[in-house]
Amino acid sequence: MKKLDLDVMEMIVAVADAGSFARAAETLHRSPSAVSMQIKAIEDVLGKPLFTRTTRNVALTEDGRTLLDYGRRMLALREEAWSVVVRPEIRGRVTIGVPDDYASSLLPSVLRRFAAAHPRVEIRVIGLPSHALIPLLKDNTLDLACITKARGVTGDFIRHEPMVWVSARGGRPIWRERPLPIAVFAHGSAARAGAIAALQQADIQYRMSYESPSLLGLISMVEAGLAVAPLARCSVPAHLAVLGESEGLPPLAPLEVVLARSAKSARLPCDFLAEQMLADLKV
Repeated sequence: MKKLDLDVMEMIVAVADAGSFARAAETLHRSPSAVSMQIKAIEDVLGKPLFTRTTRNVALTEDGRTLLDYGRRMLALREEAWSVVVRPEIRGRVTIGVPDDYASSLLPSVLRRFAAAHPRVEIRVIGLPSHALIPLLKDNTLDLACITKARGVTGDFIRHEPMVWVSARGGRPIWRERPLPIAVFAHGSAARAGAIAALQQADIQYRMSYESPSLLGLISMVEAGLAVAPLARCSVPAHLAVLGESEGLPPLAPLEVVLARSAKSARLPCDFLAEQMLADLKV
């Protein structure tokens, strides 16, 4: 390997964005071991590490950050070139709705690539819980919505997103307390309903320590060591601990993530963004 081709750069960008080989592998549709081995091979050729590794996550070295910047620019140029040659130039606006927990983890790389390929399309993002976005689809305020599937909502399947319990690292083992203090999203949340159902089925007493429509609010409570929270795995910050049955907590059912469209979304900008989301996010 004498040159850094675009496939190599794409892998470096994917690992950097995901923060782990396992999550990057989902995006790249490859196995975690294959991604890890390829990155190691790149580092061997370069003669320097691009990532520092821990048992759960990876982080960029200074050389890795330098290469990442070049990688983003090279990949953006590839997308722009492909768009100019293969697809007609499109203009317009796309309004997309997405809950906090998906916005921070699933959308950034998709929107970055789309914006590079279609610079004349304006993207507007509305961040609300899934149940609050559904009426905005029906009244055509939104063109697209990346949401948790609910009764009465149709959409293209994206993925089954695992749900996990999280707590702060260190400090007292708050997950042992009974009633168990939990931080959950507000009423209407599928994640909230699934967590409560799991606790009830396991006959674990709990108390609502915090309720909020905001992911940041839940994470703040967990960081303070005041509660555990049920979160989509894609939205869990690297500094939080993932809990499971070994800590006495019940398994959680995954969420079904779908891409729903409004009646007014039958336009080229919406079609192209929907196509990009389905291609990038399906696992």
